[in-house]
Amino acid sequence: MAQPSPAPGPDTLLFTDGEKLTGHFVKSAGSSVTFKSDALGDITVDWKKVKELTTSAKVAVIPKSVRIRKPADAATIPQGTMTAEDQQIHLAEPARSIPVADTGEIIDQAAFQKALMHQPGFFEAWKGTVTAGASVVNATQDSETFTGAVALVRTIPTEDWLDPRNKTILNLTESYGEVTQPATPTIRTSIFHGDAERDEFLSPRVFAFGQAAFDHNFSQGLDLQQTYSGGIGYTLIQRANETLDVKGSISYIRQQFRDAPSPDLIGSIFAEDFNRKFKRATLDQHLTLTPTWNNTNDYSAAFNALLTIPVYKRLNGSAGFIDTYLNDPPPAFRKNSVQFTLGVTYALP
Repeated sequence: MAQPSPAPGPDTLLFTDGEKLTGHFVKSAGSSVTFKSDALGDITVDWKKVKELTTSAKVAVIPKSVRIRKPADAATIPQGTMTAEDQQIHLAEPARSIPVADTGEIIDQAAFQKALMHQPGFFEAWKGTVTAGASVVNATQDSETFTGAVALVRTIPTEDWLDPRNKTILNLTESYGEVTQPATPTIRTSIFHGDAERDEFLSPRVFAFGQAAFDHNFSQGLDLQQTYSGGIGYTLIQRANETLDVKGSISYIRQQFRDAPSPDLIGSIFAEDFNRKFKRATLDQHLTLTPTWNNTNDYSAAFNALLTIPVYKRLNGSAGFIDTYLNDPPPAFRKNSVQFTLGVTYALP
């Protein structure tokens, strides 16, 4: 009977000041390396502080600016057990040296091969946030206000070093409130937005997309607006802490107003989606402009921004701003609807 292969020994990390750790190499991204120490847990340090790093298991070294489109491309990626010394990566079998400055990602070989072959199911790989807020007042006037939002995104594949194939985006926001007083009509606020978008990447930065969006705004006399769009997008900025997508589409828009005509419109959507991660906060910002070609007075626009700040583990405090604009609402309704929200946000794993 064949004997099982012995378990690999521990990896070692030696700092320039002489301190040495044993444990397990996790990954390297850019100028930093992550190491799981037996004594300290996960630590991330700059490569400049590393004198020597030795791994017992094989790794894959993905050069800077190299992206992989299909499993067959893995043959071009250097792999093997690693020794890093004097800002040089040395691989065995076959022997090869690569400057640390030329590496983009270094990951465990098993994780590298799994990422190439794994096809996530529909309920896997979702990222995003769930936000909730409420306000209740009991006095001469009783008021209740509830706000909620769900923002989900699923990019396949999930690894940054693989070219994206597709992305699915789901967004839901709701704001509902009532103000009641004896012998006085109830004042109600109800604003809802929901959209779903599917992006199919034609290249690492260019994608075709289809989108459906639904809006209801009691404060603007809008019972329901349905928007169905198809178009092209481009990733203008793509960095580890910052992304910017711009999009343009042809759209069909059906507006249903309370006690007013309900037009069928042909228009376009011009939009930008911006995300920026700061040291202690994250900003998500979206702007949409919707001109209509068969009735130029029925154009609309929307702007929203959400700032989240970590509070405890996956819980965040959030502050949001939403402005929706309808150029031709029913008589007696304002064109602008502005919301300011404060809430608690939970970030999905």
